[in-house]
Amino acid sequence: MNPNKPDQKPGEDPIRAHVFDGIAEYDRRLPNWWLITLYASIVFAIIYWMATQHFARANDETRLAAEMQRIEAEKIASSATALDDATLWKMSRNPVFVEAGAATFQSTCASCHNAALTGGIGPNLVDDVWIHGSNPADILKTVNEGVLAKGMPAWGPVLGGKKVSEVAAFILSKHAAP
Repeated sequence: MNPNKPDQKPGEDPIRAHVFDGIAEYDRRLPNWWLITLYASIVFAIIYWMATQHFARANDETRLAAEMQRIEAEKIASSATALDDATLWKMSRNPVFVEAGAATFQSTCASCHNAALTGGIGPNLVDDVWIHGSNPADILKTVNEGVLAKGMPAWGPVLGGKKVSEVAAFILSKHAAP
């Protein structure tokens, strides 16, 4: 018998000295599986926090800015039933459209206009001299319909309206908005 608790029988778990609302508690140690789960979850939480907050390449501000740009791109795309000059200028200032247009430009247009848009077989696209009009609508029309007399194919039927407008936005992104 336990000399501190005379009513305890040998082999029984010890009971705590305090009683609350007539309930007495056993004084047992937590099971090892429960402690291992607790400590493992604490270690996981610390590692996860470090990985997402300190070692991540993008912080919350950059992720928020990218998401806001994506939302703005969706708003422009959904509201643009007819692509006018103002809409094309907005598209040229949105990185989502510009990056998509750059990828399409590199795969279809860079062979003639050079990857830096400085010309080659085709004319220079970053200077102030434009052969077929310098308005955004003129650029869109030129890319869409082509100039067969000078060897530029009509990209509208091949790429589709969305990619053509992205290429026009990419070209306009290299120029200052009026």
